[in-house]
Order: sequence, then C-alpha cells, then structure tokens
Amino acid sequence: MRDRRAVRNHLRSIHAVAITNAGELASGLAMTSALPSGTRSIVTHLATEYLKKARGVIVVECRVTDPPRPAVPMEVRVESVLTDSAGDIVARVQATWRVAPPEA
Repeated sequence: MRDRRAVRNHLRSIHAVAITNAGELASGLAMTSALPSGTRSIVTHLATEYLKKARGVIVVECRVTDPPRPAVPMEVRVESVLTDSAGDIVARVQATWRVAPPEA
C-alpha cells in the first residue's frame, strides 16, 4: 500500500481503517485462492493490533498454509502482517472467515 494523502490521518501516518482494510483484503485473497472451487466465504470478525505508526510503503502478507475443505460451515481464522520499508511490523490483522461448502 502506498502512503499517500488519501489514506493519511491527522498524525501524518496511514489511517487505522486503511491498515485494517489492507489486512482484510490480503486475508480474503489468501483465503479465497486456497479454498476449493465453489466454497462460500464471508468475514465475520476483524481484529487489528496496531504496533507502530504506519508510514511509507506498507507490505501486507497473509498465508493460508492449511486450507479448509469444509463439509459443513466452519470458522477459520487467518492473520495478515503489515510491515514498513524497514521490515518493522506496524500491525497484525486477524480475520475470522465463515466458510461453507457449495450450495446444492
């Protein structure tokens, strides 16, 4: 995520909600690309831990290493980690996804 005026707050750092949105987006890309075709998913909970003011280019990473294969609806929690150009973690976003098998 680029640091630009549109995502800055009054402290001249990236706004908290922009950080949360980036973390949720990364979790969604990781989750939906790992799920079997037709699996349904939706975020039911987001929690963000802010560790440092976010300034400059922010890199967001989320990995789903053990993708669920839901036979019934289930909850899956994934974490996105946001780092600055120095490699410092600025935030962690925990997203809880409700995943379910395709509708019959």
